[in-house]
Amino acid sequence: MFDFNLVTIEDLKKLSASLSIKIPMQEGVSILGQALQIGPLTAPNRLAVNPMEGADGDSQGRPGELTLRRYKRFAAGGSGILWVEAIAVVPQGRANPRQLWLHDKSKDAFANMVAEARKAAQASMGSQHHPIIVAQLTHSGRYSRPEGVASPIIPQRDSYRDAMIPQQSPIKNTKQAIPDNWPIVTDGYLDGLVEAYVQAAKLAFEVGFDAVDIKACHGYLISELLACYNRQGRYGGSFENRTRLLLAIIDAIKQKLGKDKTVVTRLNIYDAIPYPYGWAVDKNDYTKPNLAEPKKLFALLTERNVPMINVTIANPYYNPHYGRPYDRPIVGGYESPEHPLRGVERMIRLTGEMQRVFPQMVLVGPGYSWLRHLLPYVGAGVLKNGMAGIIGAGRMALAYPDFAKDILIKGKLDPNKVCITCSACSQIMRDGGTIGCVARDNKIYGPIYKQGRLFDKAQGRTK
Repeated sequence: MFDFNLVTIEDLKKLSASLSIKIPMQEGVSILGQALQIGPLTAPNRLAVNPMEGADGDSQGRPGELTLRRYKRFAAGGSGILWVEAIAVVPQGRANPRQLWLHDKSKDAFANMVAEARKAAQASMGSQHHPIIVAQLTHSGRYSRPEGVASPIIPQRDSYRDAMIPQQSPIKNTKQAIPDNWPIVTDGYLDGLVEAYVQAAKLAFEVGFDAVDIKACHGYLISELLACYNRQGRYGGSFENRTRLLLAIIDAIKQKLGKDKTVVTRLNIYDAIPYPYGWAVDKNDYTKPNLAEPKKLFALLTERNVPMINVTIANPYYNPHYGRPYDRPIVGGYESPEHPLRGVERMIRLTGEMQRVFPQMVLVGPGYSWLRHLLPYVGAGVLKNGMAGIIGAGRMALAYPDFAKDILIKGKLDPNKVCITCSACSQIMRDGGTIGCVARDNKIYGPIYKQGRLFDKAQGRTK
């Protein structure tokens, strides 16, 4: 475990030097308040709430009370982009029984959530504040568990990830391996998903979202397809086949709903899993990224007028220290094998490399929450150096929904309100609860956390 003891920028500079890494930073943070054109849309500032799944919808996929509460708080917090969490496009692709799912019978609840978020944003930030609200459309693939137990839909056998499918539900917190005879999803099933994404996108625009994200990250279905080097058929083997589903969905949305519709993606650019199961990795050393294929894919997305990519890496179930640098792991999880600042630096560096190659694309950079109150200074440094276009915050937004407003108005963050990377929000999900910040929103999420921990202790699975 690590203890965060940084107070000033100078402290961060000293730590960076001791680790022989470079972290861009500057004291002036006004650049974070600049508006930015993203295709036909305008973000009022350079800060974003990144998608963090709450598992607090109802059985029909409609946003619940806590869902609405979270997004009203996020919207009031002043970010220029509000990236709404994973929304399933088919029921069998839901990651848990309370994951959001957009369909004809849930669309009115989504319309209400979007409208309430916009009201909250303007009540807090003024009538001229119009955040871009993005709907993240997804299929959970190997992490599907629509009834609360694992029901993986896998595009390939993966000797690394097959061994650890978490059993998320209110009554289980275990892991199991996928049986050797478990079926691999067919090309026909994948073909049919194109229309499912189109219909979900159609509803998303109808209920008021500004853009849709075709989620291709963190080892979920479309993300895993990018690494299906050994899969047979139309969705495996060649680069063209492995990117087929993502590009086909984007093309179909543009063709059927209009070229003016804004389609974006949250995309893994490095899986950090050994080849041939990890995408964008050195074939001989998976700890080294190889960005040749991500660059090739970015070029194809640019041709399709995808104006923004939310960059991320790794897999939260398999190797979370890469994508979510933390001080403390979840119960039963592993201690980070590297200093968390190395993880922050890696994400900044890789995003920066992609941004320099594609300056016309707006990239949302990840990995800043570990920095606590120093986030604004690093974010400003990243923007000044052209290493991202937007600074995204996930866990920080759960802990500190008004982080953007404080940066924009006060020029700093309150150290007593920031995320402390304790992994309790992830622990709630692993225990089958609804997700929020235990440390900073304890009245709501403290009892939920305790309930999950008490059950786990009763089952003898504490560590």
